[in-house]
Order: sequence, then C-alpha cells, then structure tokens
Amino acid sequence: MKTPLRLISVLTVGTLLLTACGVGGESGGDSSDQKLTWASTGGQFQEDEKTALQKPFTAKTGTAFTNVSPAEQAQVRTMVKARKTIWDLANMSWIYAGAYCGELFEKLDDPALDRSKFPAGTTGDCFVPTYRYANIFSYNADFYPGAKPTTIKDFFDVKKFPGKRVVYDYPKAGLFEAALVADGVAPDQVYPLDLDRAFAKIDTIKSSLVFAPSYGAIQQMMVDKQASMVLTVTARTIVSAQSGANLVPVWDFNTTDIGVQVIPKGSPHKKLAQQMLAFITEPEQAKAYAKLTGTAPARPDVDLDSIGYTDEQKKFNAFLPDRGKTVEQDKQWWIENTDALVKRWTSWKVG
Repeated sequence: MKTPLRLISVLTVGTLLLTACGVGGESGGDSSDQKLTWASTGGQFQEDEKTALQKPFTAKTGTAFTNVSPAEQAQVRTMVKARKTIWDLANMSWIYAGAYCGELFEKLDDPALDRSKFPAGTTGDCFVPTYRYANIFSYNADFYPGAKPTTIKDFFDVKKFPGKRVVYDYPKAGLFEAALVADGVAPDQVYPLDLDRAFAKIDTIKSSLVFAPSYGAIQQMMVDKQASMVLTVTARTIVSAQSGANLVPVWDFNTTDIGVQVIPKGSPHKKLAQQMLAFITEPEQAKAYAKLTGTAPARPDVDLDSIGYTDEQKKFNAFLPDRGKTVEQDKQWWIENTDALVKRWTSWKVG
C-alpha cells in the first residue's frame, strides 16, 4: 500500500494545471527530440546544476534544456492525472519517487543506470542518487570560548552547553537519528526508528529548539547568531560559514542522504532523461558538481581527493576519512513512515 505523503498544501487542480502548462512549452513530443525540461529548486542550486551538469550534456549531445522552478510534488500529480506531463526531470525527494513509483514517476530501465555502482540502500526502482550529502551537527564557536561540544550528546545537553538549537522543520533532517544515538542507541541499531524514545529525548531540549521553515532561514539565523548550534545539510552549512557564521563541525555522529533527479510519469523524453541521469553520475560531471556545491559524488568509486574541494568545503565534508560514525537514512523506512511521522511531529510541536 502506497503512503499518501500529503506533505504539501493542497492547491486547486485548476491553478496547478495552469502553472504546469505555462512553463516549458509543449506537453508532448517525439522521444527523439533533443530537449529536456528540468524542474528544480531555483537559485544558486539550480545555477550549479546548469553549469556542472546541463552545459556539458548539451555540448556532448546538443540537448536543449528548459529550466523551471520550483519542483513541486503537487504539479507532478496534476500533470500526470491530466496526461499532460511536460517535465522530464525533477529535483525532489526520493520519498515521493519511492511512494509513487510507477504511478507518478517512471521506473528506470536504462542499463547504463547500473545500481551496483551506488552505495547499498541508496537506490530504488524509480530513483538513483545524483549526489550525496550529510545532516551535520555544528556549533558557533563564538558561544563556547571554554569547553567545546565534541559528541552528538552535547547537542542535547543544554545545561553544559546552553543556547538555541536550529533544526529544519521537517522530521527527516537528521534529528530523530541523532536523538536516539545521543540516548545510547548504537548507530547501526538506529533503524527502525524507536519514535517514542526519540521524541522523549527531543523533549528534553524542546524549549531550546528553533524550527526553521527553510534552509535559507537556517543560514540567516546562524549568521545573525540567533542560535549556538545547528543540525542541517552539507551545502547550507558551508554557505552559512562562508556568510560569516563561525561554525565548527562535530564529527561524532551524522546521518547521510542522497539527492535525486526523478522522471515524472509520462515524460515526453524518458529515454533521453535516463541518458542524462547516467551522464550526471559519471565521474567527470559528478566531480564538477561536487566542487561547486561541496556535496559528495553519488558513486563511491569517485576519488574525493580528485575533486579539488576548498578548505571550507573539506571542513564540512562528512565523507572524508576520520569523520566519526555515519548512518545512511533508511529509504524504505522513510517511504513507509513519513506521512504518519509528519502528523505526529506537527502535533508534538504545538503540544
């Protein structure tokens, strides 16, 4: 049974359909056309995608890209139901692709997308990773001139290390796994998540938590010193540090996750879209993208030393040696449990 995953506001079908049909041109087309419509998050993130991924593919194949944003699950559902899919690739959570594989998203069947090339637990029938990142625990050193946080337990110790803690307002941002490990669970025993135990641990710091509505808000809060600690993704940690936050990572325990590009059901150019997916996971493109963003290539056979990370990027890279324990977020567990956990999370925050 598929998880409903109603994680977004319900908008009118008419409005979404008008939006979907108003971006990117034809709603159908010959699969041999050398063009792809690419939906993503906008901003610098999408600019990096254009530079490191799209331009080299255009140079190699002549493919023209139409870029749109934001990439929202609601628009995919609307386009698919109306049988007017115009997006070929969309940067959105693999949770959607896992929950609605074959229904709202295309199954990947190109032999070039060899799943053995990727780390165990990072692929599904409708997705393969295009990059990897971590949910990193960092602290602002300006707040702690004396004793320094050194373990994930310190994130939950407001007596020894007072101050606000910023987390992204979404359960899959690494907080639940961190709470369990801080409470004594061995990292390799974190899944399936013991939610009662995790919520009990998070309760101990609830009054010190700040729930950020976006990654941009997290960055601004850390730069403005509205909090002393943060648990957030690799790229945003790097940008926050580059913007002036005096952040120090704690390499004790962190969760790792993947970014994906998925193909909405009925894509006009499914074959070409899969060729693009295979292309962007190849070493040259993977390294170019990692260098721009500070994330890690999806494939472990790409040597991280060959990427040319800046010192700032190396500082917050959880995939380099000697970075403590890391746990890949369990894809199937999150696909099956996200909807119920989001409801519980929402109720807990106001309780």
